[in-house]
Amino acid sequence: MPGTDLERRIADELATVIDPEIRRPITELGMVGDIAVAADGAASVAIKLTIVGCPAATAIERDVTAAVSRVPGVTSANIAVGVMTPEERRALTESLRGPKAARVMPFGPGTLTKVYAVTSGKGGVGKSTVTANLAAELAARGLSVGIVDADVHGFSIPGLLGLTDATADETSLRTPTQVGDMILPPIGYGVKVISIGMFLGKADGQATQAVAWRGPMLHRTISQFLTDVYFGDLDVLLLDLPPGTGDVAISLGQLLPNAEVLVVTTPRPAAADVAERSGIVARQTGQKVIGVIENMAGLVQPDGSVLSLFGSGGGAELARRLSATPDAPEVPLLASVPLSVPLRSGGDTGVPVVLSHPDDPASVAIRSVADQLLARGRGLAGRRLGLAPA
Repeated sequence: MPGTDLERRIADELATVIDPEIRRPITELGMVGDIAVAADGAASVAIKLTIVGCPAATAIERDVTAAVSRVPGVTSANIAVGVMTPEERRALTESLRGPKAARVMPFGPGTLTKVYAVTSGKGGVGKSTVTANLAAELAARGLSVGIVDADVHGFSIPGLLGLTDATADETSLRTPTQVGDMILPPIGYGVKVISIGMFLGKADGQATQAVAWRGPMLHRTISQFLTDVYFGDLDVLLLDLPPGTGDVAISLGQLLPNAEVLVVTTPRPAAADVAERSGIVARQTGQKVIGVIENMAGLVQPDGSVLSLFGSGGGAELARRLSATPDAPEVPLLASVPLSVPLRSGGDTGVPVVLSHPDDPASVAIRSVADQLLARGRGLAGRRLGLAPA
């Protein structure tokens, strides 16, 4: 414990160092050990990482060194890096999540976190791209955002948010950090992400292993993602659902009946038939459909005209159908996201278009969705932004 005035000032400055994974000050996490200052101002500080090989070790040591060095009166900083004992790790996980026996899934009814499930009637409509960019936009506005990649068989969120590690031979998805029985999700562009792809190796040294699971395993995986992964206090949690009306959609309806649903479709009027079923299943599980997002809504030409490569009207027709259901609230068409080369290339490189090309028409459309979600003014995000309750 700090004794002298200079040691206390060092301890105060260390409270500004944030753990990159847990997003809390290291002083609150029990990561600071002994602090000592010699007569000549040389400071020695012990820090305790959560695990051996902690991926945040370099960043933490760098930030601690900088924090100690900027305290007036310190002439040099010597940082001794150690690792928590099993007892200290257990105390950490219990301080963050409570005792194991008392833990519950934190995003169910009553949560202040806004939970949005993004679904579609079929694959290939850009649902995951919309989800990733919407999350990046919300995080860029200062909100705490997480994504559960619930598309277990067709996971793509980690790649869309740049959560990859490239070597000379291959590119692999970044893996979560496990502290005891607590899983810390990797963070891409300020968004905390968990995906089954992060736990899969390579098959025969070639492609990523495929997931060949049926209902019970899928339900258990989604349940563990929601319970065992430590997201902290989120303003917004986005769920990227698999296309269609299968096991995962039903499981999430049971686990998160409070989730609000965004349905992604294409401009083809025929696509409304398929996408409507996803909205109907969501309602059958008690969830509320709050909007439609039309993707691939034409290609903007140099003269400002729009080339409707995939037809037109599908999003508006889907919104009309979902609004026409007896006793259902009106479902608006939140945005029509045009075809965009930067949107496509950003998905390939793992850089969200809303950040790399904020003036692109696709970015403008996705930002308008974020505006409308935030204007609803509920949960932690509403309180933080000073919005009125919906």
